[in-house]
Amino acid sequence: MTYDKAEWHYEGDYPDDLPPENSETHMGMFMAWLINNNLEGKFHKKESRDSLRAVRSMEMTGREFLVKECDKRLLPVDLSKKANAFARAYYESDTYYADYASVLAKELPSLYHVEDSWENYHKIAPVIMRRYLDWKKTCAGKWWQFWK
Repeated sequence: MTYDKAEWHYEGDYPDDLPPENSETHMGMFMAWLINNNLEGKFHKKESRDSLRAVRSMEMTGREFLVKECDKRLLPVDLSKKANAFARAYYESDTYYADYASVLAKELPSLYHVEDSWENYHKIAPVIMRRYLDWKKTCAGKWWQFWK
């Protein structure tokens, strides 16, 4: 299973005037949020320590992390168990795309025109957090999800 990968966005209506790496910005913003909330997968905790530190200190963007450590893909191995459950509910449902577009791309020609910057990350991060907290509330009363 793959949540997202850059090459999926090159097809169809990807703007000709943008570099290919712009197709990775939305994934990178989500990955940066995961990292900044300690929701990255065990693999990265072990194998990507320097890059995790760089993201947390804002020396590397989430998109740069995605390129360097994730081969431009967002896979279950990149996320913790809890983050995978959240990503299935939020990212896969396209709710993340809608939030991303309304917060960062509403005045732009497309969501691919969003600049990969910490300023933009700080605009979308509270929205992701709100969705995460709402999601956690819906899971709280389900006895079979006690491990989350």
